[in-house]
Parts: sequence; C-alpha cells; structure tokens
Amino acid sequence: MSGKEKANLKWEELSFGYTKTDFNIRFHYKDGAWSQGELSEDDTMNMHISAPCLHYGQEAFEGLKAFETKDKKIVVFRPDQNAKRMQKTCERLYMPQISDEMFLDAVQKVVKANERFVPPYGTGASLYIRPVIVGTGARIGLGPAEEYDFIILVTPVGPYYKGGFKPVEALVVEQFDRAAPFGIGSIKAGANYAAGLAGDQYGKKKGFPVVLYLDSKEHKYIDELSTSNFISIKGDTYLTPKSDSILPSITNDSLGILAADIGLKYDKRPIPITELEELDEVGAVGTAAIITPVSKIHYGDKVYVFGDGENPGPSITKLYNRLRELQYGEYEDKHNWLFEIK
Repeated sequence: MSGKEKANLKWEELSFGYTKTDFNIRFHYKDGAWSQGELSEDDTMNMHISAPCLHYGQEAFEGLKAFETKDKKIVVFRPDQNAKRMQKTCERLYMPQISDEMFLDAVQKVVKANERFVPPYGTGASLYIRPVIVGTGARIGLGPAEEYDFIILVTPVGPYYKGGFKPVEALVVEQFDRAAPFGIGSIKAGANYAAGLAGDQYGKKKGFPVVLYLDSKEHKYIDELSTSNFISIKGDTYLTPKSDSILPSITNDSLGILAADIGLKYDKRPIPITELEELDEVGAVGTAAIITPVSKIHYGDKVYVFGDGENPGPSITKLYNRLRELQYGEYEDKHNWLFEIK
C-alpha cells in the first residue's frame, strides 16, 4: 500500500449503497478485439438508443470485494473465480470473452487507483467491486451486439443489511419463479434479478426481507433465496441445493471448503422443501452479506424454526467469523484465496 490518505468518510456508518470514487476502468470491444483499459472519472456512460443491452437484455455483471487486512495490505477475495463465472455468463449470452489476465489486471488497476476508498481495517466495511459488460453497438434487429463495453466500478460499502449478522425471517413464494429450467438461472445476468423483483417486493410488503424460491418445474425442491444461495446445517453436514438453475456462488463454495476445515461433512444435492423440518441452521449466502442467518421460514400455513428462532446457530456463526477473519488477514490464507493489490 502506498500510504495515500484515506477518503474523508464515516466508514462505520456506510450503507450498502453507491459512493462516488475517483475512477472506474473501461474497455471497448469493436472489430473482434478489446481496447486497452482506460481509467475514467466519469460515473455515467453514453450509448446508442438501439443498444442490445437496452432492448434484448444482453448484459451481465459480477460482484466481489477488496479489504484492508490487519497488516495494512489491500486484498481482493478470489477474483479468479469471478473471472471464470463471467466467462461462463459471456458464453451463454453470446458476448465476447474476458480473459483471466484482462479481468485480474483490470481489478488490480481500478482498486489501486481508488485505494484511498478501501475502508480502514477494523471498520467492518469493504470496497465493493462491480464488473459489468453490456452490448452497446447500434442494432435494432434481434441478435448479439457488434460492440461492447466492459466497465469495473468500485464503491465503499457497509453491511448489506443494517442489522449486520442477525437472523431474518424468509417467506416461500410460489406465485413467482426466479428462473426457468434450462434457462439462465446459473449465470449472473441482470435479467435474473429483474425476474426476481416481483417476488422480492411481494415478500417485503409482507414484512420479509428475503424470499425463498422453489424449483420452477415441480415446486418441490429448494432453489435460491431472492438475494443469495441457500445453505443449511443438518447434524454434522453442510447442506446446499444442487440445481442447474442456481447461480454458483463463490461465497457458498468458499464456505463449503471452510466447513470441511472445521470438521463438517459437505453435501450438495436436491433438497425437498419438506426437509426444512429436519434442518438445524439455515443461511442466505453471497458476496454482499457473506451469511445472513435465517431464523424462520414461512411456507403456507407452516412456520419452520431453526435453532432457538432468535440467534444465529453455532456452525453458521463459526463459518461467518472464519471467512471474515480470512478476508481481513486475521486467519491463515491456506487456500490462497487473497489476491494482493500492489
């Protein structure tokens, strides 16, 4: 770290929202090749009114975080996995590939350029990194764009939920499906999140911050929560759903590996909704919150209670603390997950 003076922000009071930083980084794809990345101070963009991202949803994004560690290094958590997931998304949406080297170099440059916005160690905040790729070349007929913009913006953020690591209650919604079988549920396309807005708002109007979707084909199996992957603890096992419609969560994958480290078994399989009554702990997991414990799930006229119904369970608490400690350099990075910004 170069020792640049930190931005004048109230770090402990940050919400999960957008704060303007010094730079974003931008690449443009034309005639079969990407441009060299350029740092920009502008937080707006211009595009043609017939851009395919506007008309046909040819758009995708990622989400990852940078942290200041205990020894004052700046690290990004597993960006290589975000690069691979974005490549899968680009392939499915017929967009040009972004190589590992290009992705990681862009992350390196944009975080370094905004290092004064990386929240200080001990504040509980982090620098959120949002890569996005959009089809921008003019096209009115259905088909992939001929030009694309790849942008990475960064912004300092606090907890996704104001309460931090505190349990929430969830509602199972059957009026809406998040993703279709053989659709795009397994990639990080903006369309998936738009499709989930109706169910998400339905739950919020009833007082539930998150909702749980069932599989679209039969409505018999647990799929995803509105914001994140579903995980659970059943006895001595870390259990998470297996489905081709679920976005592969890097946080979920990391927690599964850490679960093995602390002596839990790992099981990824279809989970019938009826199995809720057999689960000891439940959580919603993702980059933004790491783990949001779920104390109760409301399904029709039933309410499933996990643990004491009030506090996070012991295994989920241990996994949450272990991952946070690792990200902030307080625990040995034996899996080599931290990408240092130099």
